[in-house]
Amino acid sequence: MVVSAEKNKKWTLIELLNTTADYLSEKEFQDARLNAERLLGHALGLSRIELYTNFDRPLTPDEITRCRALLKRRLTHEPLQYIIGETEFFSLPFKVSKEVLIPRPETEVLVEKVIEHCSIHYNEQDEIYILDVGTGSGNIAIALAQHIKNVILMGVDISHDALKIAYGNAQSHEADIKFKEMDALRPWPPAYLNTFDIVVANPPYVAYAEYENLQPEIKNYEPKIGLLGGNDGLEFYRKFMNILPTLLKPNGYAFFEIGERQATSVKNIHSDAGFSGIQIYNDLAGKNRVIKMQWSRS
Repeated sequence: MVVSAEKNKKWTLIELLNTTADYLSEKEFQDARLNAERLLGHALGLSRIELYTNFDRPLTPDEITRCRALLKRRLTHEPLQYIIGETEFFSLPFKVSKEVLIPRPETEVLVEKVIEHCSIHYNEQDEIYILDVGTGSGNIAIALAQHIKNVILMGVDISHDALKIAYGNAQSHEADIKFKEMDALRPWPPAYLNTFDIVVANPPYVAYAEYENLQPEIKNYEPKIGLLGGNDGLEFYRKFMNILPTLLKPNGYAFFEIGERQATSVKNIHSDAGFSGIQIYNDLAGKNRVIKMQWSRS
């Protein structure tokens, strides 16, 4: 590592930034400059702009040590978001850790479609009951809370540690969300039956064979429970399909994220079970990403 090899060098901020970015680029990291900026900014407590307005500031040995430690972690392909402890989703900051999946831009389509649906089908006087299954960091539920004024939200997750992250994020955004630790694939308590106008989920949908080919940032660090969806990636949809109708109000809706090649399979699973009005939405890359459906049986 270049920085380690020159321990006695007197580094200025811009020299260390340039050297770190060049080294990450040599190691074929994408967005090497941005990675270097975020790592050094986090280590030094400086914003991206402050890195450049203080470009000629000499760095202390302790500061060099902190920067070197973060770079070492990134070189193992630990996700940048876990190293700095936060990420952005739907233009909102979220705390993240290895206990939760890192929110991704394509999931914003899921949030956008739910917000759009609520603006059309519910007026300001209605209370909209929405359930977020597998809430993780709480990013989906919190983004919905920020944009739907008349919503009553509940987020569930099987992971106690994930729910602690979600609760902290909700507090930071002053979002009134009820979180509950439970296995959503098992029968639910009677108090929650026929309760929700909308059920939303970004479930695990990666097939075992696909999982082995994921980039190391994902495969080696993000929680498997939030990724693996069985042999074909459809395990959640099959199992939850038996639970979903019991949770929805008559004529309620469900919105799920799906894998880019799963639209037909997921559609068939739910249409065979009595769901109708099924629509598929693409993400910004033009890939199938969200399925919307209505439970039309009483």
